[in-house]
Amino acid sequence: MCADLRSGRIVVVGASLAGLRAAETLRDEGFDGRLTMVGEERLPPYDRPPLSKQVLLGRVRAEETALPRRREVDADWRLGVRASGLDGAAGQVLLANGERLPYDRLLIATGTRARPWPDPAQAALDGVFTLRTVGDAAGLAERLAAGPRRVLVIGAGFTGSEIASACRERGLAVTVAERGPAPLVGALGGAFGAFAADVQRAAGVDLRCGVTVTALAGRQGRLTGAELSDGSRIEADVAVVALGAVRNTEWLADSGLAAGPRGIACDAGCRAFDMYGIVTDDVFVAGDVARFPHPLFEYQLLSLEHWGNAVAQAAVAAHNMVNPGPRRLPHLSVPAFWSSQFGLNIKSVGVPTFSDQVTIAQGSPRERRFVAVYGYRGRITAAVSVNRAKWLEHYQGLIESAAPFPPDWDGVERPASRTPVPSDVPDPKVLSHGPTVALTGHLPDRRLTLRRWGG
Repeated sequence: MCADLRSGRIVVVGASLAGLRAAETLRDEGFDGRLTMVGEERLPPYDRPPLSKQVLLGRVRAEETALPRRREVDADWRLGVRASGLDGAAGQVLLANGERLPYDRLLIATGTRARPWPDPAQAALDGVFTLRTVGDAAGLAERLAAGPRRVLVIGAGFTGSEIASACRERGLAVTVAERGPAPLVGALGGAFGAFAADVQRAAGVDLRCGVTVTALAGRQGRLTGAELSDGSRIEADVAVVALGAVRNTEWLADSGLAAGPRGIACDAGCRAFDMYGIVTDDVFVAGDVARFPHPLFEYQLLSLEHWGNAVAQAAVAAHNMVNPGPRRLPHLSVPAFWSSQFGLNIKSVGVPTFSDQVTIAQGSPRERRFVAVYGYRGRITAAVSVNRAKWLEHYQGLIESAAPFPPDWDGVERPASRTPVPSDVPDPKVLSHGPTVALTGHLPDRRLTLRRWGG
C-alpha cells in the first residue's frame, strides 16, 4: 500500500450512485493519485428511482436520468467492462476482457441486478420484462404506452407496487401476483401490508396474494399469459418480473472475502472482512452490495437497497480510504427510504422489520395520512409515514436515542387508537419479492471447515 493515503492507485468497481459519490468524495478529500472507475454498463452513472416512477408514466425519458455531478471527477472510466475476479494477494482487479488493474486501495460498489425469471425460455418471451436498468425502463415504458390489454406484475414489493401504480395511472388493467400475504410485507410487515392491499384494490388492481406464478405461457415467441399455483390462468401481453434483487458478488467467489448472496460483510468503517472474519485495510465496500453492522439493531449485519444509504456509505468509505485510523469515521446513519405509489408518499426511517409491534402514532389509515411507529422489546426501532413526512425527523431522534415503545404522545397529536398490534414480519422465504432491508445475522455466508495447522 502507498504510504501517502492521498496518492497511489484507487480502483472503484461499480460506476453507479455509490461509486460516483465515492469518487467525488475522494477528490474532495484531497486524493490526487490515479483513480479508475469500472462499470459493467456502457452508460455513465444514472439515477434508478425515477425508472419505476416518472419514466414508466412517460414524464421523463429513461435516457434523461443521468446523475448530477457534484464536481468534475478526474478518473479513468472503464465503462462497458465487467469485473471478473479479484487477486487480493497481488492487489489486482481482473476484468472480463483479460486486463488486470493494479490497486493500492479498492472500493467495491457493484450493487445489485434484477432477479430474473427462473425459466430462461419463458423469460425470453416478447413481453416479459425486469426493471433495473435504463434499457429495461425504456423498453417497458414503450410497451406500456402502446396500451397492452393487461399487465401482470410478479411480486408486490416496492418495485412491483410502483409498477402497478404506474399501470393504473395510465389506465391499464393490471394483475399483481404475490406469494406472501400482502404487498410490501417484506419491508413493512403484515400490519402495514393489509393497508397496502386495501389501497391497491381500491385503485383497481387485481391483487392475488398467497399464490405464485408457476409458468409464463406464450405463442410464437410472444407472451400470452400465466398459470398460477391456485390453478387459475391470467391472460396478459406484458409481464414484469419484480422478484427482488441479486447482489453482484459472484465475481468475488475465489477472492477470500466474506462475500455471498447477501452481500459483502464489512465493519462500520466500510472495510471488508475476509471469510475468517479478519478485517482488510485496503478493500472497502459501499452501497447495495454491503453488509454492515449497526449498533441500533443489535450489531446485526444490515443489507440495504436504498438511495440514501448508498450516498452516505460511499462518503464514509471514501473518507476512510484516504485518512489514517484515528481520523476514520463509522457509517451509523439511520436507514431511510421513500416510495411514491397510488397517490401515497411513503417514507420510512429505521428498520421496520426489526420489530415485534407497531402502533399508529398519528393520523388515521382510513384518511391515508398517518405515522406508524415500530417497536422491538420495548424500544422504538422504526417509523413509517404516509402523506405525513414532516414528523419523521422527530421519530428518527427517538430511534437514535432508543426511546421506549410505545411512544409518549405528550405534545403530539393523539391517534384514535394507540393500542400496539403485532407488526407481523414474515419470514422472507414466504415472499415473492426480496426485502429491501434485510437483517442478515452476524456471520459470513460461507460455512467453513477449520483446520488446525502443525498438528
